[in-house]
Amino acid sequence: MTTKNKAIFLDRDGVLNEEIGTYVWQPEKFIIIPGVPESLARLKAAGYLLIVVTNQAGIAKKLYTAIDVRACHAKLQAACDNALDALYFSDAYPSVSESILRKPNSGMLEKAVARFNLDVNQCWIVGDRLRDMEAGANIGVRGILVGEEETSFTPHVADLQAATDIILGE
Repeated sequence: MTTKNKAIFLDRDGVLNEEIGTYVWQPEKFIIIPGVPESLARLKAAGYLLIVVTNQAGIAKKLYTAIDVRACHAKLQAACDNALDALYFSDAYPSVSESILRKPNSGMLEKAVARFNLDVNQCWIVGDRLRDMEAGANIGVRGILVGEEETSFTPHVADLQAATDIILGE
């Protein structure tokens, strides 16, 4: 029997890069949050695959393109020593197009589970919105909410560094 892998699913805006209150699609406005490269390195060293799962509704709304999203992802990879194993994005938005990939649906996570032979019981999702937590819960992945959203969801911590401490039991 093949050994299954473990992974951290990561929302992008507000977890890996600064949330600016509007769509982030220009590399010059794509600012990586301090501590993110170090947190990803710690998770990688602990044997986790690192998988970005991000809604990018601006594509459906024709505000920017998939090429723009990939340019931001290239900047992220460069800043994080190419630590990310996969970067998935949903280009749908309900008023324009529906998709099972768009969170809170779990399509992006399910694709990664199949591709990387993941054991969902050993996986986590880190996001800054309840829809991220819902996407993880849909397939049995534990969630950690980061940031300032007002909610009673737990665990709820300040940032990826604090989430990394929980995941690694520190």
